[in-house]
Order: sequence, then structure tokens, then C-alpha cells
Amino acid sequence: MSHDLFEAARDAMKFAHAPYSKFPVGAAIRADDGKVYTGANIENLSFPQGWCAEPTAIGCMIMGGAKKILEMAVIAEKLALCPPCGGCRQKIAEFADAGTKIYLCDEVGVQKTMTISELLPFSFKTDILG
Repeated sequence: MSHDLFEAARDAMKFAHAPYSKFPVGAAIRADDGKVYTGANIENLSFPQGWCAEPTAIGCMIMGGAKKILEMAVIAEKLALCPPCGGCRQKIAEFADAGTKIYLCDEVGVQKTMTISELLPFSFKTDILG
């Protein structure tokens, strides 16, 4: 099942707006409604104002009516097995379980599978904080 997420993330990466970093990234989420939601990074000349592919996909998921990430694939054009950045790891954790699978991809497919708890072992716990 992860291959379709790889393909969706790879296709989403084509929509990246990365004129400054030249570092396109794509992400794809399979959500609790069974649908796949995608996103790409979108940069802004005011550098801190851009955002990553993962929150773009999360935003699409929420706007589509889904609430939970079941699994996610991430791909970067110039860095094989590019993991989500620290901020994105917390964003993913907000909508995932500790065992949610995150697939790290290269140009041919999924090469490494990790859980969100492996990527972010000490996340803020939403069930504790509210």
C-alpha cells in the first residue's frame, strides 16, 4: 500500500514552489477516511513565512474533513530518505498515533519506514495538553 503514497508524494513534489532553496519536497497522507491527501513545500521571499510539504498535506486533509493520519510518505528531489523537519514532526504527531508509519522515499520508491514515535520520541502529547 505504501507504493501509492510514494507515487502521490512524488507527483505532489512537482507542484513545489521552491525558487530560493531549489529543494522541492512532496508529501502524501493516507487519512482515516481512506483518501490520500498531498502537499508540496511553498517558499516565500520572506524566508520564515514559507512552509513545508507535510503541513500542506495536513491542511488539505483537514479541509477534506479527515482528522487522522494513518500513514505518510515524504520525498525530496535532492535528498534521498529526507525525513520531516523537527517542526513538521510535531505537526504530524498532532494528527497521528505513536505507531503511524512514515515512509522515507528516494526516486524509485519507499526505502525506509519509521514510526512517528521513532522520529519524534518526546513529542508534546495532545491528550495531556488538551
